[in-house]
Amino acid sequence: MINQRALEALRAFVEGGSVAQAAERLGRTPPQVGRLLAGLEAELGLALFSRHNRRLSLTPEGVRFHRQAERVLAGHDGLQRLAEELRSGRQADHVRVLAAPHMVRALMTPALLAMARRNPAFSASIDVRVRLDIESWVGQEAFDLGITVMPLVHPALEVEEFCRTEAVVVMPHGHPLATEAVITPAELVRHDLVATHPRSMLSQQVDQLFRAEPRKLRIRFVAPSGAVACELAAAGLGVALADPFVAQSSGATGFVMRRFRPAIALAYGLLFPSWQPRSAAASELAALIAGHGRRQAAMLARRISHRRSIRQAGRMSGA
Repeated sequence: MINQRALEALRAFVEGGSVAQAAERLGRTPPQVGRLLAGLEAELGLALFSRHNRRLSLTPEGVRFHRQAERVLAGHDGLQRLAEELRSGRQADHVRVLAAPHMVRALMTPALLAMARRNPAFSASIDVRVRLDIESWVGQEAFDLGITVMPLVHPALEVEEFCRTEAVVVMPHGHPLATEAVITPAELVRHDLVATHPRSMLSQQVDQLFRAEPRKLRIRFVAPSGAVACELAAAGLGVALADPFVAQSSGATGFVMRRFRPAIALAYGLLFPSWQPRSAAASELAALIAGHGRRQAAMLARRISHRRSIRQAGRMSGA
């Protein structure tokens, strides 16, 4: 079995960027951390690090190994939290939630506030995970409720769709496309685009849609997430196709959202582990999140439709 202390040293090295920073995080000395990392390489028979001018950096093999090691450590962390909750007797009114970063602000906060008002004993632990790592949630982490963008099919999960929305085009005020009520692919290809990670659900749908277009997208910037893409678009670096929930919760200001046609549907789902019964607290929180999500989706649709009706009315009055 791989030494867990060595895996923790690897994680601390990646997070801190150096052996010295890893040692500080772990409360050890740099030589101790160095021996743990060297021992891990020896145990695996792999060159996890390249060495240049007495500095370490991950090799491609090291990057791949770290990704899997992080999932294993996250699962161990989850088990430790579960044990603490069981010892403290909090499990009846405590809910462990896994969600993407933007969902906490866009969908969860109002539901958590409502739960706290209803039940003084209610508590929750919220872990943030990106959609790309969702498969690791199931096999490695203990949780009661998850929220994600669908589709997702897994034998160990019960998945319930609770709301739908549509991708929008995000751009700064004053952008040439801001005068349009609906943006089409033919219009989008004339402008610089801020794209998201090619493995994201939205990027995959966009790629499929534009395969049939004679002109290709002018991707100028690639952002690590939808929230960053919206921030760059709001700053005037291009336009972004985004989930309206992400745009609304990104923290960016000075941008507008416009409809995109043909529509790119985005569905949100609640995830429940099929291997454990749902607690009353998890079910209640899930119902609150679902209700808030549906209201938010309807509000965003009305907001964008209202913009369209104003634009059309202005054109008719000027005719």
